[in-house]
Order: sequence, then C-alpha cells, then structure tokens
Amino acid sequence: MTEERIGRQTPTLCAVLPYKKTRGAEAVKLYNSTGRTAREWQQIQIYDIMAENDDGLWVHTRYGYEVPRRNGKGEILTIRELWGLKNGEKIMHTAHLASTSHSAWERLYALVKAAGLQITSEYRAMGKEHIYVEGGGRIEFRTRTSKGGLGEGNDLLVVDEAQEYQTAHESALKYTVTDSKNPQIIMCGTPPTAVSTGTVFPTFRQQTIQGKNQDAGWAEWSVQQEMDPNDVDSWYETNPSLGLQLKEREIRNEFTGDIIDFNIQRLGLWISYNQASAISRVEWQRLQADEELTISGKLYVGVKYGIDARRMAAAVAVKAGNGKIFVEVLFCQEIKKGNARLLSFLKKADVERVVVDGKAGQDLLAEEMKKEKLKKPMLPKTTEVVVANAMFEQAVEKGTLIHNGQPSLEEVAANCEKRKILSSGFGYRSLKPDMEIAILDSVILAHWAAEEFKEKKKQQARY
Repeated sequence: MTEERIGRQTPTLCAVLPYKKTRGAEAVKLYNSTGRTAREWQQIQIYDIMAENDDGLWVHTRYGYEVPRRNGKGEILTIRELWGLKNGEKIMHTAHLASTSHSAWERLYALVKAAGLQITSEYRAMGKEHIYVEGGGRIEFRTRTSKGGLGEGNDLLVVDEAQEYQTAHESALKYTVTDSKNPQIIMCGTPPTAVSTGTVFPTFRQQTIQGKNQDAGWAEWSVQQEMDPNDVDSWYETNPSLGLQLKEREIRNEFTGDIIDFNIQRLGLWISYNQASAISRVEWQRLQADEELTISGKLYVGVKYGIDARRMAAAVAVKAGNGKIFVEVLFCQEIKKGNARLLSFLKKADVERVVVDGKAGQDLLAEEMKKEKLKKPMLPKTTEVVVANAMFEQAVEKGTLIHNGQPSLEEVAANCEKRKILSSGFGYRSLKPDMEIAILDSVILAHWAAEEFKEKKKQQARY
C-alpha cells in the first residue's frame, strides 16, 4: 500500500531567530490532552513562536505567519492561547469580522473545558466575548477599530485576519502590551487580495524577511510566482493540511476561472503591487514613454499643499504631440521650508499657467508670486478639482498621459484609492501612511491645466 500524500509540513519561506529552548512542547501537550492532536506543521510553528531566551523571555516579541485558507492556521492561535490562559496571561484576541472572533471564542472555550481549566467567568455575547480562568488567566475577543483596546493591558495580542490589519488599528493596539514583562504580538492571515484593506501585515512580512525588524519572526507557505491552477504539486507545496483535513477534490472545485485569486488564496502568492489601488502598478507602467523624449513648449505647473499642512508637491505637464500629455514631478518637500525653490523655478521656466490647490499655502504662494511679478496663479474651485481628477482617470484609461517612470510617482500612483468629493466626484488618498498623496495631486493639477487651457497665440501684423 502506498503512503497517502500530505502537504509540505515546513514553511516554504521563514525568518526565525535562533533559539535553544522553547515552551512549545508544554503548549502542544496541553492541547493534545483535550482529545485533539496538533499536526507536525502546527507544532513547528508553536515551537518557533514560543521560543525563549536565557532570561525566560520570548525570542520573538512579534511573530507573523501566512497559510492558505482552510488549513487550520487558527488552531495555532488556539494552542498558544490555551497555554497562556493556564499560565496566567492576559490576552486580547482581535479579528476583522465579528463572526471570525466569535468562532475563535467557541473553539477555545471548548478546549478550555476539555483541558480541565477552571472557568471563573465567561461571556459569549458576540463582540464582547471573554474567558477568565482560575489563576488569573483571561482572554478578551474583539473586532478591530481605530480605538479598540486603548487603555487595556495585555501580555499577548493576537491579530487574526491580519491581511485586514490597518495602521489605525495597529496604533490603537500595539501599546496594549507595552506594560507586560514578557509581551508578544502574533499576526496570522493570508496574502492581501484585491479587496483587502490592511497594510501592516505585508509591510511586517517584507521587513522581517529582510532582517529589518528586531525580535521578530515570520513563516509562510507560498509560491513565489503565478502558477497554473492545475499544478497539483504546487497545491501540496503550499497547503500543509492537504491530504489530512483538506482534499484534492475540494481544491479542484475552488477554481472558477480567476487565476490570480486562486494563486493568492490557495497557493499563498504575494502580489508585488497593491491590488486595492485605484491605479495598478502594471497600468501605470504601461504609460511610461518607450524612449527618451524631446519635448518643447510651454509648461503647465500643478502645486498641491497637503491636507495635513505638512508637505507640498509641485509637478509639470507639457503637450507631447499625438494628443498626449507628458507629466513629471518637480519635488515634494515640507511646507515649512517655504516657496523659494518653486519661485526660482517659475522665474526661469517658460510657464503658461500655474494651478495651486490647498488652503495650507495657496494664498501665501499667490501673494509671493505677485511680489515676484509672476503671472497670477489659478486657485481652482472644488468642482474644478473634481473635473481634474476625472480627466486624469480618463487619460490613464485611454493612455493619453505619459511619464518617465519616476519611482516616487509610481509608488504613490500604484498605492492610492478613491475618496468621495461632493455628491458625485472623487479624489485620491494614499493607501500607505508614509506616502504623500500631494505628489499625485500635483500631477493631476498640471495635467488638467495642460488639457484644459490653450496657449495664447501671439498676434501677427500683416501688411
């Protein structure tokens, strides 16, 4: 009889700090006493997560792992939380959806009973679940908000559905373990899809793999490139519970034609660009000029002062022929540095029109331009900004906008989403807190000026 094939039990990619001892064996023994049995890959993860240094502290104060759906990645959290309750830890378990949080409570509650831990308080109402046990161990279950968890002290913070973990959530939750003598944060989830909103999980993954995060660990089951959905070997490479709780037939029935979605959710593919962006990286790169351009003509300048009054950006646009408009970012800087750099450019360049938006600096710039005897800038109304954004979107779609591949502009363009303006208009905002959307806004204003306004022709005298 041939041995039944099972999925790969070790991660395809991991970054784990070296250690000599772990409390993982204790946690697995306690879990197995409930009648369940931890699988080999789950045991390996628990051993790494619960590794200790010589001072008895967690080697990994932050640990993240990614496993495709329906493999039992939540069971690892349960093993860790069960041990934590028995050993007096204070735990906060968070999830994106209330239903996910409640399911985790039900799973842990059953195991707490089976393990013989004495429950002193339990609450099962969805959104407010908790379990307290004799000895001081407690766990609270919550859905994530920008304020959830503030003021509460914990030893362990669990971030389930981490692909939806946003910066605002992290800001509210990461300080809840600060006062612990031995804190730990665990994140688990799947790679972000087109509808995922979180940015913390992929950023943590990248920085940990690159060795930029201290006291951090990471593990994943993934393919490194897009695979044929019918490649069964890739199924076994990325699904550790395949052949155990997950069957080939079930995976075969999952594929309905969306190759990318199958690769992300079943094979653990991490897309290198942000799929949730209103403009994809591929779409933006398609607009890059094929060769070095030689462009002449008057310039149209767009200036945007950021909503948060921290930074300003300036960009230029010029008509490139064939109905296309070339755009380029001049610079992005802190508003407090003043407008000297911009004014110097405007005095030297052949500028047809300047469009300035942003209450943080547009009036001051207009006054300074007047003193320098420069042409009066246009300060657009909100309705005109809406038009500019719509025209930019259409230009991207039609391919009538071109650029030279500036990395800073590409990063902002490929990581933005729409925001509502007025009743039917839209603007853009950044999906990443460290990226300045004013860079893109300045390009949009410059493009609009070049598209909307005509150069004045010099009057010719004929005799």
